[in-house]
Amino acid sequence: MRDRGFSATAVWVLIGINLVLFIATSINRDLIWFLGLQPAGLLDRPWTLVTNLFVHANIWHILANMVTLFFFGSFFCRLVGVRNFLITYFAGGLLGNILFILLASSYSVAIGASGAIYALAGALAVMMPKLRVLLYFIIPMPLWVVVLVFFVIWSFIPGVAWQGHLGGLVFGLAMGFFLRMRRRYYY
Repeated sequence: MRDRGFSATAVWVLIGINLVLFIATSINRDLIWFLGLQPAGLLDRPWTLVTNLFVHANIWHILANMVTLFFFGSFFCRLVGVRNFLITYFAGGLLGNILFILLASSYSVAIGASGAIYALAGALAVMMPKLRVLLYFIIPMPLWVVVLVFFVIWSFIPGVAWQGHLGGLVFGLAMGFFLRMRRRYYY
């Protein structure tokens, strides 16, 4: 694909919004319920389809998501451009939220950027299947293995919205195939 004049601005803006909302929700924990996605409350708070992507439960939750967003997001944005990065990120997050609404308990609450980040990881795994990453900055392995292993592990931890992860991953895989085909026939 042609050079799209990569800028990490989009990734940094997303990280910044997540950090600001993390500080706000740390000060006022009621904001988590106001901004988090709860299927039973969706008609009263429709904005939560998007705002929940920027809310995190604790320091480890936001740290893991933002580190992953920085590395995968920067690489993906450089590969496909800001527009396709943002489409993949938000559409993956939204599809994850839709699956959460359909498959989770009506009174559970989903928060976090994981579905959107799984979309980026899934798209990258399809577009660059031989890409090797350092798991925990130490163990080299193919990205697709890391994505699969973490999806399976996180799916069995109580309280984790695996539905959001699945929706994001499915969208990311589809977007990766689309972008890979488009890239193949670009020239």
